[in-house]
Amino acid sequence: MNVRKLPAPMKRVVHLGSRSYGRLTSEHRMLPSFLICGGQRCGTTSLYRALAAHPVVLKAVLHKGVHYFDTSYHRGIDWYRAHFPGRRTGERIAGKYGVPAQTFESSPYYMYHPQAVARIARDLPYAKIVVLVRDPVERAYSQHHHEVARGFETERDFGAAVALEPARLHRQEERLAADPEYYSFAHQHHAYRARGEYARYLSVMAQHVGRERIHVVESERFFSDPEPVYDEVCAFLGLPPNLERPVFEQHNARPRQADMDPLLRRDLHAYYQSHDEALAGWLGHTPIWRRR
Repeated sequence: MNVRKLPAPMKRVVHLGSRSYGRLTSEHRMLPSFLICGGQRCGTTSLYRALAAHPVVLKAVLHKGVHYFDTSYHRGIDWYRAHFPGRRTGERIAGKYGVPAQTFESSPYYMYHPQAVARIARDLPYAKIVVLVRDPVERAYSQHHHEVARGFETERDFGAAVALEPARLHRQEERLAADPEYYSFAHQHHAYRARGEYARYLSVMAQHVGRERIHVVESERFFSDPEPVYDEVCAFLGLPPNLERPVFEQHNARPRQADMDPLLRRDLHAYYQSHDEALAGWLGHTPIWRRR
């Protein structure tokens, strides 16, 4: 049954039933050995589907993104386990291919939520993390269009939304860091400029899990020449080479209604210069979007 094609009410029933069953069998279920943690609008869905096609990789049962370590941590680890395949399934895969099976999920907000990475380090102490980064100016513009389309953003002008960002996010990160039960809609959906400060988030991530467990991918490279990037990710994750290459496609791309205002583009490009210079230390070279 293809759950994605079901009507929304039926999807909810299927998901509720699956999670209830999953909780009852949670002790017999796998936990992720790796996560795709961001960034948002950087090609995470495309990479998720490519990795899910690997013969020894088992994806999350219901959703690409479980959002446990950011917005659902209060539900507990049994709730989280309920989203993943059973250990017997993993054992069958391991027996067939001679290497351990792996499972994973992709929740881009993990990269940004102030408590998420510490929770990951505590509950998944050996999990590896894959992060995608993209031209932060294009990423911000794409996110705004995405949030408007989903009804999460009422300000349809991108420049106006960026101008509102400081007021919307005022002290939200502090409150999220201080209160594990606090939720900020603005922090999750309106941090257009802040989310492109990649090196800041990567630095925090490294403090918790160690730099050696983080692999950073430039989205532009992945979309223009996906096979070597895919091979690099597989090598980092300890996955054997996939003889049957997945179909590399872009998912969740949205057509643009208009071009960005040139002055705003210039201002944002200048704003990210120091952040991009810091990111170069992670990539080992100047980011692709700075070479143009």
